[in-house]
Amino acid sequence: MSLSRDARPASAAASTLHAMTPFAVACGSGMIATICIQPIDTVKVRMQLTDRIAGKPSPWGVAKGMVSEGGLMNLYQGLSAGLMRQLVYGTLRLGLFTTFEQQLEARAQRNGSTVGFRERTMAGLGAGAIAAFFGNPTEVVLVRMQADGMKPLQDQQRYKSAIDALRKMTHAEGILSLWKGSGPTIIRAMSTNFGQLAFFSESKFQLKKRTTLGPKSRTAAAAGIAGLAGALISQPFDFVKTRLQNQVTASGKPPTYSSMLDCFIKVVRRDGIIRLYRDIGPYFLRIAPHS
Repeated sequence: MSLSRDARPASAAASTLHAMTPFAVACGSGMIATICIQPIDTVKVRMQLTDRIAGKPSPWGVAKGMVSEGGLMNLYQGLSAGLMRQLVYGTLRLGLFTTFEQQLEARAQRNGSTVGFRERTMAGLGAGAIAAFFGNPTEVVLVRMQADGMKPLQDQQRYKSAIDALRKMTHAEGILSLWKGSGPTIIRAMSTNFGQLAFFSESKFQLKKRTTLGPKSRTAAAAGIAGLAGALISQPFDFVKTRLQNQVTASGKPPTYSSMLDCFIKVVRRDGIIRLYRDIGPYFLRIAPHS
């Protein structure tokens, strides 16, 4: 009896640790990836907010201009918000996806079947939607901090940190301003997870089944495939998300875009549908390392 009582707490602790491991790994890996690709993400946001048609800015030109303005660390604008985003959104989306996938695999094993692409897709869509809803405030803050340097000096907020940005936005625009662009953010997260996580998991499975590549090579190849798929599928929604979340509504002026659909229509009418994909280069370079 005493052994049985001792075994139960140990079993419960092991079960809790097993359940929390995907979330801990997701948080740590997401933060490391963010530190590595933050300059690319900042350049991507700057390009998405640029309206110039003649003399289209290149990623290198935008990065060079930022460095000349404020030094190399200028490329790391919004890093605290990026890390906070990974703490919430990154932890939830990867942790939930892994958890959902493990549950699907356990059910498939009980039924004598295997987990297919459809099941992985549903796991990715569900994890992305949940994580995006709770992580939307960190998305808004990240965009605001990265875009602040583009404004005239008198309009810049000069946020000290992500917490400072949250406080200023809530005070000036209300708590609901933190969920600006939540529609395209959720759709972007679902499409990214579909392209990134589902394709990554399925690619690893297929490469293991059909090739002789080793584990590391399979992971690298699957990450490249997932990064490309995620970028192509989610780029338009990421573009609209950035535009909507950068809008300040406290000045009394009507917003440039009233909704996700309105943003799509106005951008396509003015610049053509190719504008939605013009920044695909830095977006892919941002997503692939995360994969």
